[in-house]
Amino acid sequence: MENWEKLFEERYSLARQGQGGFRCRQVRDLTALELGNGFSLVVAVDSDGGIGPRENDVVKVSDYLVGRFAMRVPLIEILCCGALPLAAFDMLTVSMDDGGDEIVRGIRDELAEAGLPENFPLSGSSEDNVPTTMTGVGTTVLGLVHDDDFRPGTSQADDVVLCVGLPKSGPDDEIRLDDEEIVRQSQIRALLGVDGAHDVLPVGSRGALYEAEEMAKSAGLRFVESQEAAIDPMKSAGPSTCVLVSAEAPEIESIADAVAVPVAFLGRLEAQ
Repeated sequence: MENWEKLFEERYSLARQGQGGFRCRQVRDLTALELGNGFSLVVAVDSDGGIGPRENDVVKVSDYLVGRFAMRVPLIEILCCGALPLAAFDMLTVSMDDGGDEIVRGIRDELAEAGLPENFPLSGSSEDNVPTTMTGVGTTVLGLVHDDDFRPGTSQADDVVLCVGLPKSGPDDEIRLDDEEIVRQSQIRALLGVDGAHDVLPVGSRGALYEAEEMAKSAGLRFVESQEAAIDPMKSAGPSTCVLVSAEAPEIESIADAVAVPVAFLGRLEAQ
């Protein structure tokens, strides 16, 4: 441990002198800063615009719902990669007196949904000087992970790829918290505990097929799409209403039992 602390101090000193020091790498949608001794600081971000109750918002929802879904995406990304959440941040283009407090309340409730304590570190900024007529929110979550727990790239040849939850996105779909077809933070925590479940990857606006190919690429494998998939693999999942999981085939039933949302077979992973 002493050697690691010395190496960390040396890297910090080099960074202060502008000579490098810490290695930063992009892993899919995550940024990982290597701290040494196998540990990395992981950063996930997301942004939402034109979604809210204001005059020029395109998708009309409450400020509370904006907060829930704004924090949902980066938090899911941090959890799915196997990292321990350390802190969260929000950047609001509205004032705290004009709905910002409701957005923050939604963010807090989303953190609680993931099992994080009431005093989990949350900080941010709001626009309290200039009146705005459209909602905008940026969110960031920091996490800490050891190489042994980092899930990206852990898929194995012959794994099945399952879509947990259904892809939905506004304005085509109504996104609701009580929708039993979209995956929740608590269900993701249950999914991560299933033996034989390997990589877990949130689906975004590019659809499940794109994410499945990214999952395969990160493990040096090839994704073979099922021609009988029960979902549209190209449909946007907006605020990560579903996630992909690679797993050993016998674990399909265990995964379905753990999450209590629709689970669709998407395809298989094969060696290159």
